[in-house]
Amino acid sequence: MTIDLRSDTVTKPTKGMLDAMMTAKVGDDVYKEDPTVNALEQRLAHMFGKEQALFFPTGSMANQAALKLHTNPGEQVICDKYAHIYNYEGGGASFNSGISCKLIDGDRGMFTANQVIESINPPDFYHSPLTTLVEVENTTNKGGGACWDFEELKRIKAVCKKHDLGYHLDGARLWNALANTNETAKDYGQLFDTISVCLSKGLGCPIGSVLIGDKELMQGALRIRKILGGGMRQVGYLAAAGLYALDNHVDRLVDDHLKAKEIGDVLEDLSIIKKVEPIETNIVIFELESHVDESEFLAQLASQDIHIIGMGSNKLRMVTHLDYTNTMHERLLEILNNF
Repeated sequence: MTIDLRSDTVTKPTKGMLDAMMTAKVGDDVYKEDPTVNALEQRLAHMFGKEQALFFPTGSMANQAALKLHTNPGEQVICDKYAHIYNYEGGGASFNSGISCKLIDGDRGMFTANQVIESINPPDFYHSPLTTLVEVENTTNKGGGACWDFEELKRIKAVCKKHDLGYHLDGARLWNALANTNETAKDYGQLFDTISVCLSKGLGCPIGSVLIGDKELMQGALRIRKILGGGMRQVGYLAAAGLYALDNHVDRLVDDHLKAKEIGDVLEDLSIIKKVEPIETNIVIFELESHVDESEFLAQLASQDIHIIGMGSNKLRMVTHLDYTNTMHERLLEILNNF
């Protein structure tokens, strides 16, 4: 039995999802004639209280399109030092949009409104880049699946409004945050100018992210997606997976969160573990004691067909997901307890 906890992107479509995909009505989405894609976009736009949404093949492309919509070359986006747009999108901010990142030293990928204020370059000081956008990530990937305090997000919004800055949410795991807090999708829609949500992580789809936003901003999204190579044809087969997931895979996210917390509880009791980061959703980040060899620890797990991610500096990560069953969970806990 293979237990793959490297990421929540390793899931495969369920039988119900495959049935929905194979029976989808499709058309040419480049001409905006795919009824299933249109239905997914309309549903998500309505869910977040926005006017438009656009389906993308990847979350990175959706984020990159958002950066391009909000900025001009030479400008700067404020984000956390752990931000996905800075660490894991291949330098796309500079390559695609010609912008730089002002990094905030936040807490587990989250920062405060006061830190945003301190990071804004004076608009009349032409020696520094013009600050035009603030980007946040919820939940935070590198921050261990942490959920932002919504009141702090509202305070940051007030700063953006005062300084005429765009406000983008990388919501790759926003579904996990929504399952763990009291806010609704519409609450986020009222706050952010643009939001990207991923369907291929917590919701278990094989591919796909959607960028949601205000009509004025989103008017250029279709052109940017085309420039980035994201124009797709009969993509309704994939959009159908997204519609199925919204109906069937959202409520179950709390199961992933519970399993992650139980893994964390076991790790806390192991003498070889130095620290376990706070666990709020489906990501478990922990650090081995200095005398424990990370490669050897990974190899021991791999020898029992358990696969996780090494992050370097003796930090490791596990991510629970749709395909991580109760049987797998019991086996993992048993093996960890015997370390």
